[in-house]
Amino acid sequence: MAPRRTLDCVCIALLCALALGAAGPTAAEAAKKKTIARELAKLYASGAIDQATYDADRAIQLDVKRRIRRLTGARKVQLAGVLAAVEGIAARGQLRAGRLYPLFLTLQRNAEWWSTQPLLYAGQRVGFEGCELVWQYVPGQGIQLHPLANFGKLNAYAKSRRNTARNALLLDELMAVAVPRGGGLAWEYYFTFDGGNPPWVSSLAQGTGLQAIARSAAKLGRMEELLPQIQAGLRLFEQAPPTGVRVQTEDGVHYAQYSFWPSLRILNGFIQSLVGLYDVAKITGDPRAAQLFAAGDATARREVPTFDTGAWSYYSRGAITRESDLSYHTLLRDFLTGLCDRTGAPVYCDAELHFTTYLTVPPALALRTTRVRGGTATTLKFSLSKISRTSLSVTAPDGARVLSVSAGTVGRGTRTVSWTVPRKRGTYTVRLDATDLAGNTASVEEPVEVLKPKRRKK
Repeated sequence: MAPRRTLDCVCIALLCALALGAAGPTAAEAAKKKTIARELAKLYASGAIDQATYDADRAIQLDVKRRIRRLTGARKVQLAGVLAAVEGIAARGQLRAGRLYPLFLTLQRNAEWWSTQPLLYAGQRVGFEGCELVWQYVPGQGIQLHPLANFGKLNAYAKSRRNTARNALLLDELMAVAVPRGGGLAWEYYFTFDGGNPPWVSSLAQGTGLQAIARSAAKLGRMEELLPQIQAGLRLFEQAPPTGVRVQTEDGVHYAQYSFWPSLRILNGFIQSLVGLYDVAKITGDPRAAQLFAAGDATARREVPTFDTGAWSYYSRGAITRESDLSYHTLLRDFLTGLCDRTGAPVYCDAELHFTTYLTVPPALALRTTRVRGGTATTLKFSLSKISRTSLSVTAPDGARVLSVSAGTVGRGTRTVSWTVPRKRGTYTVRLDATDLAGNTASVEEPVEVLKPKRRKK
């Protein structure tokens, strides 16, 4: 049987849930459609969980359902959304014994939050008194465990000479929400994201997590205790999606940002996962971590140049190719700095320099249309070197403004603006203005010849 793992900061809430009571499972329940209640019954009947765990989790589920009936508006929507997410996991047959603790902790925390705490804005992160775990608001899905945010916090504690007690508490809380996956250990996400159903995992979060745990273990003198769990966490980098994050590409081994989307290449997540693996290998001396780093490093050295546009960085390539926003551009630059410092490899150091330089270089603009027919509906084409906020205006020979339009924020490449051309022939002036995401501006003025309109048929 899998015993329930408990933490001091949730014991009181669990006792309250138990006090609500829950009837034992029946044989009929276990044979019907997969629901939370029926999957719990199956786990109990098979001996995978004990009576206390079954009773506690059923009590939490029933409490959430009662609260949903009492709540109204946004609070009702959020709590119902969290319950629906866990029901979805159960319906897909993924409500396993090792996954119960983080899932029912999520239900429990949401019941508490939406009953007594303020409404939140999208992405807002919150915590609970006496605990260190970070929760993030996902609209329609309540507050959710966010592994990457938690591991970022754990890293900060581990690198500080202070906060030893808080470091130890958060470490224990994070080890308690780790789950068996693919023969190893993982920190999962339990909300739907970009079309991916939970539970899913991320190379970025897993690599950062193992790095933070290794640092904490070294700081707290707990390496002997935690090394087996760190080694189990490496298993995710050896498993193909959707279980793990290891993707075999033409360039070699790539570690996927999202286990549900292996064809999407996101460089910042891949690079940071390598930073994490490098540090784990150095801190623990584990040869598997070193091998996993080496396999990904060989691929990254080929991939990094393909994410350099010559004026900015790509956020993703493969399934979707798009440029980085400002925060992801600087984040990628910072992650590359980490690999440059660790390995000294020119490919990482050069990319870091390029991406830093691009923050101060204005966009390059050029008008590609030189001649149009008067009296027609046409398009003006222009080229742009990097993602920017753009506008275009056209001035007639007599100085009158005949077109003024904002093209919005558009990516690099050739872009078009629609124009209903006046019938009056002559040389018009087109002005292009662009401001890139870092605030650098550029403008050009180019002539465009408006030809004599075609003769109208009688």
